[in-house]
Amino acid sequence: MLDQAKLLVRPAMESDLEKILGLYAQAEFDAGCVLPLAAAKRLFERFADYPDYTLYVAEHGGDIVGTFALLVMHNLGHLGAPSAIVEDVAVAPALQGNGIGKEMMRFALGLCRDKGCYKLMLSSNARRDRAHAFYESLGFERHGVSFRIDISAGAP
Repeated sequence: MLDQAKLLVRPAMESDLEKILGLYAQAEFDAGCVLPLAAAKRLFERFADYPDYTLYVAEHGGDIVGTFALLVMHNLGHLGAPSAIVEDVAVAPALQGNGIGKEMMRFALGLCRDKGCYKLMLSSNARRDRAHAFYESLGFERHGVSFRIDISAGAP
């Protein structure tokens, strides 16, 4: 079992990107198809264009063992209360089940509370039953209906 006291969740730095891409390469995430490091660096720099969009890592003993991105958006509806989206949640396969994902989501929820968000949303591939059970164990509920359209497939 991983020593939770030694787990640090922090904003990612450019020097973390190679390890983050390694987390995304796992079979249940991007199955080895990840951005080249130079392209990832260019996109990482663009995060600064958004007022409240941050890539985070979970670090244990100097190793990057998990990652997620959090976007907090301002809204005109809901009396101006912001909402948030967590995206690209990944934990090192060998360390899944050790509380890393739970700590990352607890961290994200704390940030959302501090920023006055009325909700935190995420989406998960319909085939990822283990991920769904994990999020439900944290108190997330299935809500509404999610739609998507593949832009490259000639959408109207």
